[in-house]
Amino acid sequence: MSTELTDTNSAAIAAELLTARRKAGSPAMGMVLTLIVDTDEEGSEEALGAARAASTEHPARVLGVIRGRATGTSRVDAEINIGHHAPGESILIRLTGEVTRHAESVVLPLLLPDSPVVIWWPRRAPDDPAADPLGALAQRRITDCASVPRGRQAALEQQCAVFSKGNTDLAWTRLTGWRALLAASLDEYDTKVTAAEITAERVSPSAELLRGWLTDRLRVPMQRKVSRGPGITSVQLGTRAGDITIARPDGRLAMLSSPEQPDRPVALKRRPVAELLAEELRRLDNDDIYEDTVQRLCKLDALVAKGQRP
Repeated sequence: MSTELTDTNSAAIAAELLTARRKAGSPAMGMVLTLIVDTDEEGSEEALGAARAASTEHPARVLGVIRGRATGTSRVDAEINIGHHAPGESILIRLTGEVTRHAESVVLPLLLPDSPVVIWWPRRAPDDPAADPLGALAQRRITDCASVPRGRQAALEQQCAVFSKGNTDLAWTRLTGWRALLAASLDEYDTKVTAAEITAERVSPSAELLRGWLTDRLRVPMQRKVSRGPGITSVQLGTRAGDITIARPDGRLAMLSSPEQPDRPVALKRRPVAELLAEELRRLDNDDIYEDTVQRLCKLDALVAKGQRP
């Protein structure tokens, strides 16, 4: 069920939500969180589609916020969808005029009461998500440095520099399979890792975060090599027993090579954004390992800036 409201306000949107739920035959709310999606017009359809897909696992009120031109008369338009390919509610809010600078005043009355709030920036994120007025409403703040149109490396460095508890990035979520496979591979050998090498696209936020994680956990010399991708194509860990190598040249199937073991194919596909987002919504507390990783990465970059070897 879809309803459009033009030149409206938060109170009218909330009232229409209640009416729409009654018409749909489900006046009770079974949602577990509010997911705010701060996006632009160009990427709104894809972003809200991913949010709705993630809400099939985590029923949520999805609030899409699109800010138009900040000049002219303030105006709020809304599109409300109930039960539209998802168990929760989806509200797309378009702002123009002065109200674009105060989006939190429109969003705040629409948050589910007594439930967590998560915000996701599918493309460009604020320089400091925790200090952003919309970001301040959320317990978890999700960015995606790999999706910015330009300056992915700079975006990652900025997000690492301003890290606050509750922040995370989908570039980190993309590493879940890599980290699990690397940890499982090392569990097979009672030996010390002496060196590590990561091969990935020239600019890859995930590869940089993997570099920070491996350095923080292993404290060994790290080499970074460049490939054509997609994403991370291989990781090699040097041990006294021999090299452990995970190679994924096609973005789908990886080959695990270990000392004195036959090569083994392992599923390690590049996951869609909706799947990454659903994973992040499973935890609403601070990710301590991600925090340690970004802090280590900041220290590594500071050493490089000073001309010292990490």
